[in-house]
Amino acid sequence: MLLDYIILAIYALSMVAVAIYTKNRSGSVEDFLHAGKRGLNGWMTAFAYGTTYFSAVIFIGYAGQFGRAFGLASVWIGIGNALIGTLLAWLVLAKRTKNMTQRLSSKTMPDFFEKRYGDSRLKIVSAVVIFVFLIPYSASVYNGLSSLFEIVFGIDGWIIMLALAALTALYLFFGGYFATALSDFIQGIIMIAGVVLMVIFFMNSKEVSWDISRLTSDPNLTWVTFDGDHSKGLYGTTVSLISLTLLTSLGVWALPQTVHKYYAIRDKKAIKQGVVVSTVFALLIGFIAYFTGALSIFFPSVGSVPDAQVLPHMLKLVIPTGLIGIIAVLILSASMSTLSSVSLAGASVIAIDLYKGVVNKKASDKRVTVTMRLLCLLFVLISVVLAILNEKFGIAAIAYMMGISWGTLAGCFIGPFALGVVWKRVTRPAVWTSIVGSLVLTGVLIVLLGYDKCGYGCDLGKAIQTGVSCSPLIGVICMLFSLCSTALVSLITKKPDEAIVYEAFEKPLEGEIK
Repeated sequence: MLLDYIILAIYALSMVAVAIYTKNRSGSVEDFLHAGKRGLNGWMTAFAYGTTYFSAVIFIGYAGQFGRAFGLASVWIGIGNALIGTLLAWLVLAKRTKNMTQRLSSKTMPDFFEKRYGDSRLKIVSAVVIFVFLIPYSASVYNGLSSLFEIVFGIDGWIIMLALAALTALYLFFGGYFATALSDFIQGIIMIAGVVLMVIFFMNSKEVSWDISRLTSDPNLTWVTFDGDHSKGLYGTTVSLISLTLLTSLGVWALPQTVHKYYAIRDKKAIKQGVVVSTVFALLIGFIAYFTGALSIFFPSVGSVPDAQVLPHMLKLVIPTGLIGIIAVLILSASMSTLSSVSLAGASVIAIDLYKGVVNKKASDKRVTVTMRLLCLLFVLISVVLAILNEKFGIAAIAYMMGISWGTLAGCFIGPFALGVVWKRVTRPAVWTSIVGSLVLTGVLIVLLGYDKCGYGCDLGKAIQTGVSCSPLIGVICMLFSLCSTALVSLITKKPDEAIVYEAFEKPLEGEIK
């Protein structure tokens, strides 16, 4: 156990070292938010993207919960994350986002919406939506980590959450995005080493072993498609599995913390590197996480524990004392990278889009940078307080909080952003339809019809009769609404102003990525 604590201490000190090393690299808004005008190379951007994508929620909230629910079929979620959420997203969005945001000189997603569609109100509304819904997302990550440390180390969750918040705030406050990207690169390497060790320990455990006959004796571990076994309760439906895959794979196309990585990538070579590295990273992390969760069938003792405690209990049974610290650092790394990116995204929209854009338009670059640093601290503080309240009073489940936040943001913005960087025809009314319509739709599904009350998945007929039963399905419905409404309303409303289209798509750009 002493070795475990030493490993955790070394990791914490390395993050402090990152803060010290990068403290002189974030003097301006551009430095703090995008690591300078030159941007970052493909490897660092790819690791920043991947580690932001996968947090403690996948290991604690999702892998154990849905691995237990769907068996080996849950690995389709990880495969979808790699192919749709990473490979396809990079191929479609990376170059276009980099070029367009440079043409428009936009620093954040709300800033992009204002300049792309010529409406300052879009900036204000989208900034508020992003800040509000990123907070519960961040809180869900804190909750995921607290479950691990409480079970494995016997440390109260609130202590871990406060320590993690302090560490994240430290290097984010001093180093901004460069510190985040550098720490993400280190944390990405730790995550790769950690998941490889984790799967080796599980496959060599006495509960599982490498015995092929044992692995093939259970249909849940041999069939890669799910058979809809309703004996597992409302978890067991194909609709639920597809919803989870779409939500976690397509949703990242419009999340400000993942889209931000394209803003700061350096050049064409970096994008080519990023496509390959980020896809391999996502496939490795996603597949192993859900595969490990599916092995819960070999651990009868975790059958009755809450969803968020499945994987921590399995780890405690399988990982030898003295090495559990490595796995804890794996999940800690995944979480800190996500938390820093989410905090930076939430703080930047308030500092740049609301403070500089509305409250004090004459604010100096230095003042905006200081404001952004302070807002990063405030965002971390609000998130950790919400997480502690959630743990104490049981306000919401980890996967539920993650799904609602992720789904609402993606539902509001996937049409306006993803279609907006590839299609000149997208109009301002279409963007308003997507944002307002998705917020209303989410509220109707949850508040008026109670569509979030009956568990995590039900068949389509029951979903229609009694309500959408899970946050993933709510998110998917909102994303589909956003894409369809954005396309349809754009076709039936007046074409965008030619000057706006020229600025976004056609204006000559020095250093344009072809």
